[in-house]
Amino acid sequence: MATATYPPPPPYYKLYKDYAQNPNSAPQPPPPINGTYLCYGATYTTDDVMPSLEDQGVRQLYPKGSNIDFKKELKSLNRELQLHFLELADILVERPSQYARRVEEISLIFKNLHHLLNSLRPHQARATLIHILELQIQRRKEAIEDIKRRREESQKLLKEALSTLEGQ
Repeated sequence: MATATYPPPPPYYKLYKDYAQNPNSAPQPPPPINGTYLCYGATYTTDDVMPSLEDQGVRQLYPKGSNIDFKKELKSLNRELQLHFLELADILVERPSQYARRVEEISLIFKNLHHLLNSLRPHQARATLIHILELQIQRRKEAIEDIKRRREESQKLLKEALSTLEGQ
């Protein structure tokens, strides 16, 4: 009984049999997916939009709107988080059975902090890209200056060699 080491190729390889003679004979790739699609039983979307806290079922602790002062809100949530940690420590010392509510409040503050930080990611990516491009420009300018300097040195050496040859 003969067995194969590898399984046979999928049947769609036959679609590419004339590719060597005519590269245009291969089928076109499928168009990109737009909107929602189902993969392994879960629904996904191609829209690159961060869901709001309310869409996730979480109460938003900072003001709604597009003109949010991120620095102020992050500081405020951080102070509130520190206060809740201190209160949690007090409750754990005085009434250990009543800690669950404070833990839920701390979790809510963390979720709000996390959402605020995630909404800053596009700005961070843009700033990082600008920084990388500026570094590339700087390196290229330095490389150009190095090439110019080496060209001048080589021209100087060539002139010295030519004058030495003419002097003999």
